[in-house]
Amino acid sequence: MAGPGLAGRFQRRFLAARQLRSFPWPELEQNLQASPDSSLLVDILHKHESTAAEPLDELYDTLADILNEEESTHCYKTYLLPRGECVTLSENVAIISGGTTGLVTWDAALHLAEWAMDTSEVFTNRTVLELGSGIGFTGIAICKTCNPKTYIFSDYHPCVLKQLTENIHLNGFVLEPEATQRTPTESQGQEAEAANYQNPKLIVAELDWGSVTGKQLLDLQPDVIIAADVVYDPEIILALVGMLQKLSTFRADRKVPEVYIASTIRNPDTYHLFQAELDKVGIRWQIIPAHSNSIFLCDMQPNVTILQLFIQT
Repeated sequence: MAGPGLAGRFQRRFLAARQLRSFPWPELEQNLQASPDSSLLVDILHKHESTAAEPLDELYDTLADILNEEESTHCYKTYLLPRGECVTLSENVAIISGGTTGLVTWDAALHLAEWAMDTSEVFTNRTVLELGSGIGFTGIAICKTCNPKTYIFSDYHPCVLKQLTENIHLNGFVLEPEATQRTPTESQGQEAEAANYQNPKLIVAELDWGSVTGKQLLDLQPDVIIAADVVYDPEIILALVGMLQKLSTFRADRKVPEVYIASTIRNPDTYHLFQAELDKVGIRWQIIPAHSNSIFLCDMQPNVTILQLFIQT
C-alpha cells in the first residue's frame, strides 16, 4: 500500500490541475484521503481519459510510482523440503508491516520445521495446534512431510490471517470451509497436488490468547501444540502462559497436549521471564537438544532453542 505521504502528494497535484472543471474533484479528493492506493488512481485516470482534456502526465507518473511501491512490499520465497517438495510463500519485504511482525518468516520457524521433520512421529496422525502461525511456513512444511491428522493454524492479526490463508492455498491445500470466512477457490491442479499428501484437515483459527474462551479451547482439542518466535514481549508472555494453563483445563479427555516452543533469544531477560512465568504456574520445561540437520539456508545461530513444556492436569 502507498504510504500516508502519497495522499498529500496526490492532493497537491490534483489541486494544481483544477482547470479540468469537468472532474468531480471534491469527491475524488475525499476518496483519495480514505484510500490512497493504485486502484483509486486507476479509476481517476479512467475518468480523466473520458474527458476531452489534455492528458495529465503527473497522474501517470504517480501511478507508476505507486505500482512500483506496491510491488516492492511483497516477494515470493520458495523453500525446498528434503523429499523434493517445496513450500512457496508470499512474504513482506519489510520486517514490520501493517503494525505486525507476522508477515515474514523468522529463523525460529525454520528451526522448528527442521526439528519437526527429524521427529515426524510427534505429528503423524495427530491434531496439531500452532500458536502464532504467521504466514504459515512451519505448518505448511509439517503438513507436507509429517502427515498430521488435523493441523490448526492460528493467529489474531487480520492481515496475517489473510496472507496465511493465501499461502495455504498457494501450496495446494484446501481449508475446511467452516474454518475460514473466505470460500476456497482452488484450481483442479491445486486439488490434484493436495491429493498427493495424506490430506490432513486444515483449519485457520483467529485466536487471541488474552481473550480466548473456554468454548474455543474445547473446540480445538490438540494433541500437540507448537509455536515459533512468540516469546519476545512480557505482555505476550503472560497471555501465552495463561492460555497454556487453560488448555489443560478445557480438554474433554483430560489428556494434556505435548507443547514445543521455538525461540530466538534476542533479549535474555525476556526469555528468562518466560521460564520464570512457567515455573510460577507449575509448568515444567526442558531444552530440546540442538539438531544437526540443517535444511534451509538461514542464519542458524546458537541462540535459537526449543523448549518442551509439561503442562499439569
